[in-house]
Amino acid sequence: MKKIIPEETGKKPYQSPAQDLYERFEFRNIRPEEAEQAAEIERICFPPNEACSRERIFERVAAAPELFLVAADKQTGRLAGFLNGLSTEETSFRDEFFTDITLYHPEGKTIMLLGLDVLPEYRRQGLGRELMNHYLCRERQNGRRCILLTCLQPKVEMYKKMGFCDNGIANSSWGGEEWHEMSHMIQ
Repeated sequence: MKKIIPEETGKKPYQSPAQDLYERFEFRNIRPEEAEQAAEIERICFPPNEACSRERIFERVAAAPELFLVAADKQTGRLAGFLNGLSTEETSFRDEFFTDITLYHPEGKTIMLLGLDVLPEYRRQGLGRELMNHYLCRERQNGRRCILLTCLQPKVEMYKKMGFCDNGIANSSWGGEEWHEMSHMIQ
């Protein structure tokens, strides 16, 4: 039986969704001049009681740009989404991570993930999952041991599919909400 080569059929060889995403987006650390875009994306992606303020986003970008991972649309140059967090030696999530940049310890082995933001027009394409996969791989290489995040009940299953474990109700009551603390051991 003759093996059919994609070029002979005129069809493009199979590419995984992740390969397509890497063709469409550049995954990298945030740049200082992108802080305003990140603040606007945060405002769009989260309700006012949950969103990080513009000032806090700017503060995080200035202090810990290496803990942001952005997906920049290669056609427009604009950010489509991002992840951001703070490294620490603490092992439990608390509200102060959202507001107190002094809790950031560059060599910390735990990352408190503070937000996964994907603009509505880029959702349901696997971008959030790929941001998370890329972030986990990068932070494993950086010697991190664990990533913690908080999420509302409707997002628990999504994060479980990304390899996170539900640790139950979090100590955080950010925005007046009841959050689940989720953890992912990465070493």
